[in-house]
Formats: sequence, structure tokens, C-alpha cells
Amino acid sequence: MDQPFVYEIRIENDLPDRWSRWFEGLAIRNEPGVETTLTGLLTDQAALFGVLAKIHDLNLTLISVNRK
Repeated sequence: MDQPFVYEIRIENDLPDRWSRWFEGLAIRNEPGVETTLTGLLTDQAALFGVLAKIHDLNLTLISVNRK
């Protein structure tokens, strides 16, 4: 069950590229309409939950999480 997957996580607000390393190396793409997409390979569900916890800790609004 715990295997690597590519995830696409969308949040409200712009997030500078420099945060990529802190977010497990996910690519950061700011979208029109003040949304940010974090995309990349996460090693397991623990890594996914870690990223989601960081989003929560920064008080960012989560829009969606998709596994590709």
C-alpha cells in the first residue's frame, strides 16, 4: 500500500518557488486566480501527510489532492 505516487496538490494563495525543498521537493506552479499547484513524487502516505501537515501549519487553504 505504501508506494511512491505522483501527487498534484492545489492550494489557495501564491507560494514562492523557494518553498519547494520544504515541501518534499514538489514542483511549485502558481496559477492564474491566486492558486498554487504542488506536483511531484511522494514516497509514501507518510510523506503525503507530512506535506498536508505543512500546508495546515502555514494556514493555507487546501483545494484538492489528486494522485496521478
